[in-house]
Formats: sequence, C-alpha cells, structure tokens
Amino acid sequence: MSATLRATVWDLYPALRDLPSGCWIPATSSPIQVPTQTTLFRETQLCQGFPLVLTGEVRVSRSTSSGRELELYRVVPGEICLVSAAALFGGEALNARGTTTMSTELVLMPVASFREAMAVERFRDFVLGLYATRMADLTSLLEAVAFQKLDSRLAAALLGHGPQLHTTHQALADELGTVREIVTRLLHRFERAGWVSLSRECITIHHSAALRQLAAAAPRP
Repeated sequence: MSATLRATVWDLYPALRDLPSGCWIPATSSPIQVPTQTTLFRETQLCQGFPLVLTGEVRVSRSTSSGRELELYRVVPGEICLVSAAALFGGEALNARGTTTMSTELVLMPVASFREAMAVERFRDFVLGLYATRMADLTSLLEAVAFQKLDSRLAAALLGHGPQLHTTHQALADELGTVREIVTRLLHRFERAGWVSLSRECITIHHSAALRQLAAAAPRP
C-alpha cells in the first residue's frame, strides 16, 4: 500500500493508526475499484473481509421471498458495514446484500486482521460505537416498517386481486417487510370488522370500500 493511500485510509478511519505494526495494513493491500450497481456481497455468502469505503457509496438491503428489497442503510467513506461486522463477530454467513450506488473505491481488511485488530481498544471502541449507531438506526427503521401505517399498507396489498386473494400470511408479511404475527393480528382485526373472511391460504374480501379508504392513508413511496 502506498504512503498516500495509507494516509487516506487513516484519515477516514483514524482508529487504524493504533494497530500494532504488522497487524494491518499489509504491504500488498491495494484499493478495489468497483463500478456502479455492482453487487459486493449477497445473503448466505461468507464474509471475505471488513470493507473500508474510501469513495462512493454502498447500499445494504434485504430481499423478500417475493423479490422485493428493503433498504437497511448505506455505507459512505468513514463508516462501517454493520452486516459485515456482525458476520465477522459470529463467524456466520452474511444476511443482506451490498450494492454500489456509484463508482466506489474500497479496501478490504482481511478476516484475520480484523479479529486481531478487535483486541486493540481504540479500534474496538470505534467499531462498536458505529455498530451501536447503526443498530439504533435499524431499530427506528424496523419500527417504521412494522407499525407505522402497516394497517393501511396491508389494506392496499389486499386490493386489486378480485374478491379472493390466494396467499399466505407469511407471503404478505414478506411483501410488507414485517413479521407474520403482525399481519395475522391485523387480518383478524379486519375480519372482526366484517371486511374480510379468512381461510387456509385464502382471504375473501367483503368490504373493499372500507379497505380502500384505509389504504388511502398509506404513505406514498
């Protein structure tokens, strides 16, 4: 790694300055140039290292079984990828997808170096501090997805399929980015109101006007 690149990395991630000599950065490290709309990692893959973004931006998202995506957060220079860190902490597979939103330059900290670096207090505090911030952001996102206007979005999802919708509560939950238990609870509320009736993998619409009125309150993307 050139002295100029090392200085750039240290300016963006100053906690790296405290790592012991030889821990990182290896002399053979070089930046990775990634075009826009390139998938850096996918769900179920093993994490190949700890990414440090130098320029550009990475969008991290989760996919549903219906093919839709929910954006979790974005990584810009000086920030960390929560999904990558979590995978390295637990030695588990990645549980989200990372895609560049523009031309991006990054360096990849090897797995062994990351684990060694976590023994250094300043680096550990840096990673865990940003980890906590990301978790707080994700908690707010989950609250918005799960509870804010979910009844309106569910009502909208039920419309436009005729008098009967053949689907499962889990499929609806995946489509809305929530959990099955919440969808089931809301559907039973609709059923008690007389708007729908529920049977195995089938929802019969009795009062589409009421659903349409509720759906009108759904926030627009």
